[in-house]
Amino acid sequence: MALYEHVFLARQDLAQAQVDTLAETATKIIEDNGGKVIKTETWGLRSLAYRIAKNRKAHYVMLEFDAPTNVPIELERQTQINEDVLRYMTLRVDEHEAGPSAMMRRSERSERSDRGDRGDRPRRDRDDRPRDDRPREDRPRRDDAEAA
Repeated sequence: MALYEHVFLARQDLAQAQVDTLAETATKIIEDNGGKVIKTETWGLRSLAYRIAKNRKAHYVMLEFDAPTNVPIELERQTQINEDVLRYMTLRVDEHEAGPSAMMRRSERSERSDRGDRGDRPRRDRDDRPRDDRPREDRPRRDDAEAA
């Protein structure tokens, strides 16, 4: 049997219980066809890079499983029929990642506010620059200043 990762994006207007039901349905398809689900991760409601079917966000879910070759084909067929799933992707992998996936580690690691002031560099506004009150004609040109 081969190792696979299956990620699907569900519509933003679904409740978390409905997303969990979609994950359970996928798990049932895998197990009914002789596979074994190793790990299920719900990455939560995340923004999309671009709109998909009028959705700006989607619920992300990942399944890691071990199954015969025919199982991903059936899983993708069933996923494609479901109207609540916007996108999906199944990949064959050499081995499963131990512990939480990179997406889960990222959310644990960075508990920061929306960028805001980073504090590692001084904040410079436009008004902080020194003003040259001379008329424009009397000011030195940039290429003159660089030559000097």
